[in-house]
Amino acid sequence: MAGMSTLFRRKPPSPETSAPPGRRGAPGALPVPSGRDGSAARDRRVTLIRKPGCHLCDDAQAVIERVCADLGVPWELRDITEDARLHDQYWEQIPVVLVDGEQHTFWRVNEGRLRAELTG
Repeated sequence: MAGMSTLFRRKPPSPETSAPPGRRGAPGALPVPSGRDGSAARDRRVTLIRKPGCHLCDDAQAVIERVCADLGVPWELRDITEDARLHDQYWEQIPVVLVDGEQHTFWRVNEGRLRAELTG
């Protein structure tokens, strides 16, 4: 589609993440949470870009808090009302979730998808 944002295009799965989680690594071994480059999940960073009084932002923050606490992943809040560049870039999409500085999602956060991104 002409004019379609790259936000809606999916990346093809990489060979190491295309196998079901129980099938990765040694037989019978539990998967170790890791990033795309093999780093531990705790080496990842989640950023929530939000604004005050946004109920979708509150919902997104609850999911991020839960997932990051479970996986030991650090996360941070950024307020678009305090950063003109973020406001100009994201004001129509908040809340926006970045993983390692790249946009992961906006509006609603799917807990399973976020976990998969941080552990896959």
